[in-house]
Amino acid sequence: MSDLLRAPAEIKYAEELDWLESVDDNPKPFAWRLSPKMLRLFILGSERADGLDREISQKWFGDRSIVERAIVTLASDRGLLLIGDPGTGKSWLAELLAAAISRNSTLVVQGTAGTTEDHIKYSWNVSMVIAKGQSRESMIPSPIMTAMEAGSIGRFEELTRSTSDVQDALISILSEKYISVPELDSDGIVFAKPGFSVIATANSRDRGVNDLSSALKRRFNFVRIPVVTNKKSEAEIVRFRTEELLRRHQIELDVPPTLLDVLLRSFGDLRAAAASAGSDDEKLESALSTAEQIGVLEDAVLHSNFFGERELTARTLASSLVGSLARREPEDLAILNKYLHGVVEPRSKDEGGDWPEFLDGGRDAIATLS
Repeated sequence: MSDLLRAPAEIKYAEELDWLESVDDNPKPFAWRLSPKMLRLFILGSERADGLDREISQKWFGDRSIVERAIVTLASDRGLLLIGDPGTGKSWLAELLAAAISRNSTLVVQGTAGTTEDHIKYSWNVSMVIAKGQSRESMIPSPIMTAMEAGSIGRFEELTRSTSDVQDALISILSEKYISVPELDSDGIVFAKPGFSVIATANSRDRGVNDLSSALKRRFNFVRIPVVTNKKSEAEIVRFRTEELLRRHQIELDVPPTLLDVLLRSFGDLRAAAASAGSDDEKLESALSTAEQIGVLEDAVLHSNFFGERELTARTLASSLVGSLARREPEDLAILNKYLHGVVEPRSKDEGGDWPEFLDGGRDAIATLS
C-alpha cells in the first residue's frame, strides 16, 4: 500500500474484508463476497451488540437507512443511482459497496462530455484487428463489460455529465443484461453473470446539464445523499479524513478540538449566509460541502507542517479557508470580508479563544489576495 498514492478500498481494507468474510455465515446474494448484514457493518462500523471479536471501523458517515436501501437495490435487478450535492460522499459510498461485494471497485467509467459508447461497451485493438481481424481477443472490453462478464459491480461516475447517446446505451445494458457485438459472426453477445449491477452517481447541482431520460430513470433506484448538517457527524467525517492524510504523509501534528470547532462553525455560518442570500452574486461560488471543509483543513495541516512550526494555528486555518473559498474576485473576497467583520469580529470579542487570531489571519489573507 505504501507504493500507491491512493489505494482502492479493497486493498486499503483487505485484512478487514478477509476477516469479515471468514466469520460471515449469513446468506449472500449471487456471488457476493459479504452478506448484506456484514456489508452494512463494514461500511458503518461495528457496535458492541454485533458480538464480533474485533472492532470494525466506520468508513462512511450517514444515515443507516441510506446504506441499507443501497444494499437492497444492488441485490435486485435494478441499478443504483446515488444523487446529492458535491462532497456528500457519493463516490466513497459507491467504492465501499463495490469493494465489499466484488473486491474490485476499480471498474469505473467517468462521465464527461467526451465519454462515448465505447467507454461503456467495447472498443478494438487496431493493430490486432489489422493483423488477425476482429475477434474476442482483439476486442477491448469496457469496465462495464468486464463487470458483466465477472458478475461484479460496475461504477459510472457523474452520469448526468455524459451525453444522451451514452445514457441511451446504458439503458439496454441495464434492461437486457447483455451487450451485442455485431462485428463478430459468432460469440457476438456478452451476457452479464449473476451479481452484475451498476452504481452510478449524479451531482444534484448538475441538473439541466444532461437530464436523465424517463427510460433510464426507471432502470435505477434513486438514493439521495443529504448534506451533513449534524455537527457531530461532520466533525467525525473531517477528523476521519484528516487522520488518513496525516498517516499517509507520516505527519505527527495534532488538530486541536477548538480549531476544529472554529472550522465547523465558520462553514455553518457561511452556509446560513448562502441560504439567506438574495442572488448568486451574494453567495460564495463554493458549495461549502464537507469535502471542501476537509480540503481547507488538509491545506492548513500541510502548510503548518512544511512551512510553519509543526503546530496548527488559527491564523493558518483562516488563511487556508480564504485561499480555498475565494474563487471569484472581487465577489467571493467581498463575501468573506463581510463575514469576518459581521460575524467573526463580534465573536472574537465575546468569546475570545482562537477567534481573534482567526480574524487576523483571515484579514491578512484577504489583503494579500485583494
